[in-house]
Amino acid sequence: MSNPEQLRYSKEHEWLSPAEDGVATVGITEHAANALGDVVYVQLPDVGTTVTAGETCGELESTKSVSDLYSPVSGEVVEANQEVVDDPSLVNTAPFEGGWLFKVRVAEEPADLLSAAEYTDYAG
Repeated sequence: MSNPEQLRYSKEHEWLSPAEDGVATVGITEHAANALGDVVYVQLPDVGTTVTAGETCGELESTKSVSDLYSPVSGEVVEANQEVVDDPSLVNTAPFEGGWLFKVRVAEEPADLLSAAEYTDYAG
């Protein structure tokens, strides 16, 4: 499993892209997607919603279980990925590309986000 170097990772298995004009993209890691199994339903935060780092902001349902989605940063949701709502399997097939979940205007990024190497060690 290869975790892209340019991303930062949470211990809840979400990834965060570098912010462009204050907006960052959020998704779940390949490790989390594999652990979940086939994702069949995705509930994302609505545009305009304020999310808080470490708090639940959505839900992923798979053939194995239901898992909460946590925001790795605090800020305002500016876009939700409708393609992943329409085709939840993108979370499994392209977790770092087309399977991204939402974009957030970052108000605060926690200091405890992990580098790719740190996350790889953490996730085992």
